[in-house]
Amino acid sequence: MQIIPLRIEKEIEPSDDIPELILSSSELQDGDILVVAQKIISKQEGRIVNLSTVTPSLLSEGLSSQYQKDSRIVELILSETRRIVRMEKGILIVESNNGVICANAGIDESNVKEGYATLLPVDSDLSAKIIRERIKKQANKNVAVIISDTFGRPFRMGQTNCAIGVSGLNPIVDYAGTLDSFEKILRVTAIAIADELSSAAELVMEKSSKCPVAIVRDYSYKMEDHSINEIIRPENEDLFR
Repeated sequence: MQIIPLRIEKEIEPSDDIPELILSSSELQDGDILVVAQKIISKQEGRIVNLSTVTPSLLSEGLSSQYQKDSRIVELILSETRRIVRMEKGILIVESNNGVICANAGIDESNVKEGYATLLPVDSDLSAKIIRERIKKQANKNVAVIISDTFGRPFRMGQTNCAIGVSGLNPIVDYAGTLDSFEKILRVTAIAIADELSSAAELVMEKSSKCPVAIVRDYSYKMEDHSINEIIRPENEDLFR
C-alpha cells in the first residue's frame, strides 16, 4: 500500500474547485482513496466565520467565563451543537449538528487568518460524494473519498485523524461470523478502516506542509455507497452519552 502526499500551495477559497485542484496535482488511478482534510472543505464551502460578527449570548458569556474560552467561540460551538455531552477542563464535548461526537463541535482557529474560525461541513458525506462524482466525470476515474479531521481520544494522549465523511467505501468492515486463524468464529470484531486510513494519511499530510490531500493506493476494498453514520456508536451503546 502506498500513501502519496498531494500538495496544494494556494489558500483555498469558496471560488476554488477542489476536484480540479486534485486532478491538476496528481495522476489518479482507479481504486485510489482520497483522504481530504476537513479544513479545505470548510473553506471552500464558506464554513468560515469572522469572529467580529459573532454576538455571544448570556449562556456563552457564562460558559466562557467558567471555562476560560473566547465567548464568541463558545457561541459558535453552541450554534453547531445538537447536545452537550460533557464540559470539563476548558473543553466542551458535544454531539454536533451533523451527529459527530467531538470537542468544541469541530470549531477550529488554526490555519485561518487571525480573528476567524472554521466550522465543520454541514454534510461531510455529501462533500465527499461531490468530489468523487466530479472526479469520475472529469477524469473518468473511480475513486473513494474520505473527509478527515483531527480528534482527541478519551483513553489516550495525543490526537489522530478520523473520518467525518465518506463516499465510495464502507467506513467499517465487520468480521463477525468469519473464522480466525484457529478457525474460531469471530463475534464482535469490526475494523474502522475509514479512521485507520485517515490516520495513516495524516502521517504524510502533517499540519503545516500545505498537503491537505493524500492518495491511498493499492489498498484492497469494495467500492460501494455508505455513510459515515455507520461508524458512529449508537447512543444506547455509548458510555459517554
